Amino acid sequence: MDGTERRGIMTVEIWSDLICPWCSIGLARFDKALAGFPGRESVEVVHRAFRLAPGAKTEPVAQVIPRRYGLPPSKASSMFDRVEAVARGEGLEFHLARGLYGDTRDGHRLVQYAATVDRQRPVVERFYRAYFTEGTSLFDHAKLLDLAVEAGLDREAAREVLESDAFGDVVESDQRTVEGYGASGVPFYVIGGRYGVSGAQETEVFARALRQAWDDAVAVQGTDGDGICTPEGCATT
Repeated sequence: MDGTERRGIMTVEIWSDLICPWCSIGLARFDKALAGFPGRESVEVVHRAFRLAPGAKTEPVAQVIPRRYGLPPSKASSMFDRVEAVARGEGLEFHLARGLYGDTRDGHRLVQYAATVDRQRPVVERFYRAYFTEGTSLFDHAKLLDLAVEAGLDREAAREVLESDAFGDVVESDQRTVEGYGASGVPFYVIGGRYGVSGAQETEVFARALRQAWDDAVAVQGTDGDGICTPEGCATT
């Protein structure tokens, strides 16, 4: 997508997974940066799909994390505690050990359907709160359907999405696109179609990236290239 300028709109694309705690934390930090950005009314945020565990079976996070990182359960618990403390600093309530781990393809398909009816952000927010705060499974169709309806989707339309493979091609395309950027994890942000921010950076980093992308939008429109924003600043390559 060309996000530099479209009738005065600057697009921010956010690749994330619905079970990634740093994606939720990063979104909270980005939101704070956007709230203080003078051009915020001209920024369009688009949520893109990234699956951390394609094809994985569903099982408790408390079992997966120790195995995945080679940690004893006590160290995994400490890891959860540290991430939960960071989340609290951003006004979020996490209970990570309650969650399940698995392939989030169906949840992402609903998020992409929601974009077609202008309900993408509410669905993302509801899924995050359900998973990280309430400990609700995002791998059960009945629960996904209830959450989607709470976020404003039509029940029958959402049911049709879940019972088919609708928007599966969009989810797969999103993953290929971000991997083409060289991103191996999430969250990953592309601002103005040109500037990349990797990870749940501090609010100030997002604010700087928004300002630079906005200031450069006219100059770079119609050119090729990409860039990267780090805690030290942003630069095109």
